[in-house]
Amino acid sequence: MAQITASEVNKLRKMTGAGMMDCKKALLEAEGDFDKAQQIIREKGMAVANKRSDREASEGVVLAKAEGNKGAIIALNCETDFVAKNENFVAFAEKILAKAVENAPADLEALNSIEIEGMKISEKIVEQTGVIGEKIELKYFDKVEADQVSAYIHSDKKLATLVGLNKAGLEEQIGKDVAMQVAAMDPVAVSKDQVAQADIDKELEIGRHQAIAEGKPEELIDKIAQGKLGKFFKENTLLSQAFIKDNKTSVEQYLKQADKDLTVTEFKRYSIKQ
Repeated sequence: MAQITASEVNKLRKMTGAGMMDCKKALLEAEGDFDKAQQIIREKGMAVANKRSDREASEGVVLAKAEGNKGAIIALNCETDFVAKNENFVAFAEKILAKAVENAPADLEALNSIEIEGMKISEKIVEQTGVIGEKIELKYFDKVEADQVSAYIHSDKKLATLVGLNKAGLEEQIGKDVAMQVAAMDPVAVSKDQVAQADIDKELEIGRHQAIAEGKPEELIDKIAQGKLGKFFKENTLLSQAFIKDNKTSVEQYLKQADKDLTVTEFKRYSIKQ
């Protein structure tokens, strides 16, 4: 039987994130061959993944990161909040996020194919499933590209946002403020021009039903519905919303204070607790 040293165990642990005993067992089984030992740990992950495939991975972390004119947001899910708060799990999510920002993949499938430490992210997730012992799933990915991109991560790492602005070289706080606005107020679109027609029709229908239920005159029903739609736009489109740091100012007005042509090009928002 091969003699396995503590330094070898530690080396494999750094490579895989697995526990000391799991690493020692894998190295003993592989007779000191690191490639075989990694494969043993990976196979353990596959076994755990298969066993827990029907489990619900409803916990996890949502992280966002911006670098200059690009940014990414990801959600890495797990089964329990205990694992979601584990520093190794969060560090793994941060590695995935860094690759997402660096490579700006087309979609979630493309992100899963990017390599981390010589393995595809999808394969690394399987490996980490064995290490952690819970179902792990890369649930969400999106990106924003604009002249300047800002990110916000809520303190519990369950919610994150990205915001794209049409001007570069701005004070960092401006973008952060708008990203926090998106997190807090959950707008449906940047402006009323970007609200889907189906949503507009739905709000008008709700407004009509409410007016009828309140016994309003028939000739006023459409006018009342249009008024309720205007209120919906004001409360639910980002630029029209009251700014969270000064509710007497709209987000659009706040941006114009910095630059008369400044506006939001797009935003992304994702929460584990939808």
